[in-house]
Amino acid sequence: MSHSVGQVAGFAGVTVRTLHHYDEIGLLVPGGRTHAGHRRYTDADLDRLQRILFYRELGFPLDEVAVLLDDPDADPRAHLRRQHALLTARIEKLSRMAEAVEHAMEARRMGIDLTPEERFEVFGDKDPEQYAEEAEARWGDTPQWAESRRRAAGYGKEDWKRLRAEADDWSERYARLVAAGEPATGEAARAMAEEHRRHISRWFYECPYEMHRCLAGTYVSDERFKAFYDATHPGLAEHLHDAILANADRRTS
Repeated sequence: MSHSVGQVAGFAGVTVRTLHHYDEIGLLVPGGRTHAGHRRYTDADLDRLQRILFYRELGFPLDEVAVLLDDPDADPRAHLRRQHALLTARIEKLSRMAEAVEHAMEARRMGIDLTPEERFEVFGDKDPEQYAEEAEARWGDTPQWAESRRRAAGYGKEDWKRLRAEADDWSERYARLVAAGEPATGEAARAMAEEHRRHISRWFYECPYEMHRCLAGTYVSDERFKAFYDATHPGLAEHLHDAILANADRRTS
């Protein structure tokens, strides 16, 4: 039984042009011809095509496929080991690319519209979207979330650099305050809690005291937020939580 070039193209999911090319280079020469010179493919030809497509799917160039199929001295296992190493490296590269694209998509969703170079310059190795998904899940339907996205969408590189510098300066000063043993309910800690609240209001959304209280709760109840603050100084998350509550109590009483 034999098959026309169109039938084989349909079976294999390739184009007729591809089969013509394989014939021209001697990779897959059909076993027969009609009186009019049209190609006819045998079952053996289909078996060979299946092996060709297998190697092509693995990324082998056509000249190497020909060697694997026709050279009696070729070691398919050695070729496959080499190709496995190449594919593994490619998968790792594609995974990194996919992760980069995912972060870029998340950044645009958050309104952080910076080039990769600008993002590295502003944030270094820190990920500004680290808690974005959870934050949106918690507050995505609030006016504050919408306002935060609106403001962030208008920030350029210099704005983000100023924001980051202000936050880093606050973190360093608060860490020194905790290290010095200042009480969370003291004047110095309450003043820095107020500065923290105003930073949020200035850069992201208006943060009234009741909302600041809610944020303080996440700094100790959510292990990731707690680890973020405690990385600056051990115990800082709990200290800041108490300072925010003390500041809110004083300001709203």
